[in-house]
Amino acid sequence: MRSSPLIDLKPPLSETSVEILDGLARTPKAIAAKYLYDQRGSELFELITQLPEYYLTRTEIQILRTYAADIVQEVGSGRQLIEFGSGSSAKTRLLLESLRPAVYVPVDISRQRLAASVASLHQQFEWLQIVPVSADYCRPLRLPAAVTAGPRTVFFPGSSIGNFEPRDAVEFLRVARGVAGADGQLLIGIDLKKDPETIERAYDDAQGVTAAFSLNALQHMNDIVDADFDLASFRHHARYNRDFGRVEIHLVSKRDQTVHVSGQRIRVHDAEMIHIENCYKYDPQEFDVLAGQGGFARRAEWLDPQRRFAVLLYSSSRAW
Repeated sequence: MRSSPLIDLKPPLSETSVEILDGLARTPKAIAAKYLYDQRGSELFELITQLPEYYLTRTEIQILRTYAADIVQEVGSGRQLIEFGSGSSAKTRLLLESLRPAVYVPVDISRQRLAASVASLHQQFEWLQIVPVSADYCRPLRLPAAVTAGPRTVFFPGSSIGNFEPRDAVEFLRVARGVAGADGQLLIGIDLKKDPETIERAYDDAQGVTAAFSLNALQHMNDIVDADFDLASFRHHARYNRDFGRVEIHLVSKRDQTVHVSGQRIRVHDAEMIHIENCYKYDPQEFDVLAGQGGFARRAEWLDPQRRFAVLLYSSSRAW
């Protein structure tokens, strides 16, 4: 079955420039985590998922493989499947044959990565109807007309929800609830709280791939908003803040410097930090509170034996 033409809902470049400049004008300075994911960033992240220190991806895949039959039984077949931040759709492939969704809607900010994924999916699942959407899923999302009415399941793997501040996670979950509808579901992966050493190693690997991934956000700025960041003048820094239950990732300036972004001069001091992302870790019951505020009620959970990661299924709350 042929897919629909790729639908591009990404915001215009003028809005992107304003957003980036606003972030760099803050104290402390910040670059939104979504700017980590240009083509090169996506390739680097795929390498990260294969690192020995990065337990998240292989643990979630282990859960999906081990409990595939249970997950399919709980989710049900023939539903519309909408995946936020689909990337290569690697985890979705583990469920597609059994779920047999009426339509699969991969949503990703990287148009190139999305197009490559759709082409690969068609080779593996010739029967699958695909409606690819290139969009910033952090913003309210209206599904394209090609997606017909019917029960929907929103899939958000990879613990990407941890990149949101808790209040923003609730807003995102409300967007997901709006997409899912009254009879909807949310199948989501969350990284669980555990010893800080294990967590920190996952975000600061010995080979320096994660550092290259973080620094590539600056190259992305150079490419899209006429910036001139010198990547060699910054270093990657990641630490786990136990009080907030999150990994805090920054780029640290190695010297006093002036950077130009969209014609604006940005002064960066020696040792000044630019915040790139937080990665929150949750207990399942703790996340239930956020999900409830977002309009979902827990239905099922699947964990690995070491309780490092969880895949949770929620139904749309009738009280929302």
